[in-house]
Amino acid sequence: MGMQPLKIRRIDSRRDDLRRAMAELREKLSPRGNVVSPSGRQRTVEVFGELLTPLQVVKQICRDVQALGLAAVLDYTARIDRATLTPEMLRVSEDELRQAHAQADPEFLNAVQRIRENIDTFQRAILHHDVRVDRPGGYLVQRYRPLERVGICVPGGAAAYPSSVLMTAVPAQAAGVRQLAVVAPPTKFGSYNADVLATCRELGVTEVYRLGGAQAVAALAYGVEGVPRVDKIVGPGNLFVALAKKYVYGEVDIDSIAGPSEVVVIVDDSTDPDYTAWDLLAQAEHAPGASIVIGWNEKVINETLAALERRLGEVDRGTLARQSLEDFGAVILARDAEEACALTDEIAPEHLHIATENAEELAEKIRCAGAMFLGNYTPVALGDYAAGPSHVLPTSGTARFASGLTCNDFLRANSILHFSREGMGRLAPDVEVLATKEGLTAHRASVEVRMENK
Repeated sequence: MGMQPLKIRRIDSRRDDLRRAMAELREKLSPRGNVVSPSGRQRTVEVFGELLTPLQVVKQICRDVQALGLAAVLDYTARIDRATLTPEMLRVSEDELRQAHAQADPEFLNAVQRIRENIDTFQRAILHHDVRVDRPGGYLVQRYRPLERVGICVPGGAAAYPSSVLMTAVPAQAAGVRQLAVVAPPTKFGSYNADVLATCRELGVTEVYRLGGAQAVAALAYGVEGVPRVDKIVGPGNLFVALAKKYVYGEVDIDSIAGPSEVVVIVDDSTDPDYTAWDLLAQAEHAPGASIVIGWNEKVINETLAALERRLGEVDRGTLARQSLEDFGAVILARDAEEACALTDEIAPEHLHIATENAEELAEKIRCAGAMFLGNYTPVALGDYAAGPSHVLPTSGTARFASGLTCNDFLRANSILHFSREGMGRLAPDVEVLATKEGLTAHRASVEVRMENK
């Protein structure tokens, strides 16, 4: 029997309530949602004795880790990840890192080296530098200094992600961060994965812990025996990691509260339907992942869907990709290019691929996207793996106000002021006026006393 036709959602902006339709998709994918598999719900009951929401799970784990330290971390690792670890097993040894690197495929290590250079070159080019502004009788400085210690989350559930090590560690190193602590779940795709460990070793990252999920985030945020607390936590993860990062924000800084991966592809007559099909499948195979195509030519839309149907059977994770496309995918028929751009801005996608003849022109009309990929020969995979910008990007519509991870996110800025008595005197009258208006007389006096002749 042949495979059932793909049941992807079709939206016609001329007839359908587009905003309502997109709001429904966004809610399902956001960290506020409850996108947990049946096996995940069953695991929750097994671990906690009742069906808690993801947020309730995260709160309990974080509170226990904060109160009980390493004991809670190891307990949750045993119960959730089904990995029994002793305190001595928690950190990956230098010998293990060295061995993984020595046994790595030379072609793989060469690729890692080239990608590292691409990322480093781009990140250093955009790195903030100290700025000085001279004023009469004084000067002002905006000074940047790197964070001391950063925690990096590397996923390891369904696949290994050495690319996530590159896309988080290298920007931090470009900023000058001295201590990087990588956490990856104790799985064959996480901290037991030779490629992940070899990448860490190649980048000079020597602190790697067998930790995943909310307990890893909590350990980094609060610090436990053997794992000193960090200043900031970055990197992708599942819903529980995202919610844990949100929970500990304030104890530490975080990069973002990320939802599942997503792409919007804008197409026209010049777009190859096969290219678009693979672009959509590339996000859908994350499972869950949102794949949305927008066009204003119904013929092009139909050709794209036909190509998607053909190619779906060629994907290793085809069943999961199909489920993502049917649950979170959408095909939007816009009235014209102007409306396509407006709808894209409303969606504010993580990845935006403008695969049109006039891609650069359309890009100027769109404000909100985590990263833009222009033309038929700039697939999202270039940014995911090799080009230079980090693939850690804002999801779930947060590109309206958030940006992708860069080296500058690992810097602290502080201002430095220096004035002579004469320079202070130039500003004193304005200080006195505002301090008086606000009733802060000591502020005013702190200036006035310095202006008195003694």
